[in-house]
Amino acid sequence: MSAAHRLVATLCPICYHSVALPFFDGGEQPLATLGWATSAEEAHHMACYPLDYVQCPRCSHVWNRSFTYETIPYQKNPNRMYNRGTIWEGHLAKTRNLVIAHLPPSPTVMDIGCGEGHFVRGLAEALQTGRFVGFDPNTTQESNRDVEFHGRYFEPFNDMPTFAPDLLVMRHVLEHLTDPAAFVEQLAWGAVLLRKQVLFFAEMPCIDRVLTSKRLVDFYYEHPSQFTTRSFRTLMEKAGEILTFDHGYDAEVVYALVRLGVPSNYEATATTAMLFSEQAEKSKKTIQDQLASLLASGKRIAIWGGTGKAAAFIHQFAADAISFPLVVDSDPDKVGTYVARTGQLIQFRDALKGDPVSVIIIPTQWRAKDIVDEMKREGIQAKQILIEHDGRLINFEDDAHPYK
Repeated sequence: MSAAHRLVATLCPICYHSVALPFFDGGEQPLATLGWATSAEEAHHMACYPLDYVQCPRCSHVWNRSFTYETIPYQKNPNRMYNRGTIWEGHLAKTRNLVIAHLPPSPTVMDIGCGEGHFVRGLAEALQTGRFVGFDPNTTQESNRDVEFHGRYFEPFNDMPTFAPDLLVMRHVLEHLTDPAAFVEQLAWGAVLLRKQVLFFAEMPCIDRVLTSKRLVDFYYEHPSQFTTRSFRTLMEKAGEILTFDHGYDAEVVYALVRLGVPSNYEATATTAMLFSEQAEKSKKTIQDQLASLLASGKRIAIWGGTGKAAAFIHQFAADAISFPLVVDSDPDKVGTYVARTGQLIQFRDALKGDPVSVIIIPTQWRAKDIVDEMKREGIQAKQILIEHDGRLINFEDDAHPYK
């Protein structure tokens, strides 16, 4: 059977490609790292979970598409990686020196998912001065020794402005998340909000050798994400500018040091969105005030259109049925129905012929010229024809706008 016949519709947690291939079906197995049974009886009756690994053809990432984060007792048992070997200690020293070389004097360092805190504590011991903070939902006796510890999950948009870190560390954490790309992108945007350089050091197991040696022991439920060099680089590129990218511990781990940030066009779009949001609030109040003034003037008002954008206008600016009872439309199929939520009866446009109004509001600016032409053909008159433009209601005939 060709690969195309085995395609799986699922979203890659790294590059968000929507198609994957079956990679490894390990059946249903108990927890391997966090399944701490206190008796043989308990061990025999432990719950089992599916190992349903697939691989993304775009970035090569491998993940368990049937993983559910809520089944993992992170707050009850620590996700401990025990390794006191000299080669491993040498790797730790090398990566600590890497990040230290890029830090300012007396930095604020935050270790997300710090476990027992040995890495951030090592940085504190080496630097002697600064603020060293660990975050982890599991608390051990070692967690808060010589560091500031918070026994909870790290929240990028709340914690980054609060702590203003110079360095964020995530070692052997991202592979446990169901959506690591989303978390990394939030870190990047958090750094943008701070308007200062924030470094990010990430490290995790690398399965390149798994692929060449065909070993299977790396696949267990607590590791839903399995990173190749390619998929890890893809993830780090989402974080910002990669300063260092390398392998360690005989190529069993891959790590990167990144200057957090987002592309300039992303920031430009964000600025535009923020300005639009602020202007929208002002526009809403301005137009509501204008409608109130029209009502206070005693003028008879009609709204042309009762569905789609016209209904959106009625909803946005609180044009209720008591204050604005007259709604007309030239579409016979809509006549006799009612405006959603506010409940005005939608009447045919001819209702304006024998009983003219002073003001007609046309919410659909892009159709205003056609509607005005239709009014002229049908002999429908009004002293004012208003449309929404540039944050206020303007006169269609006399004011400057692009819809004439």
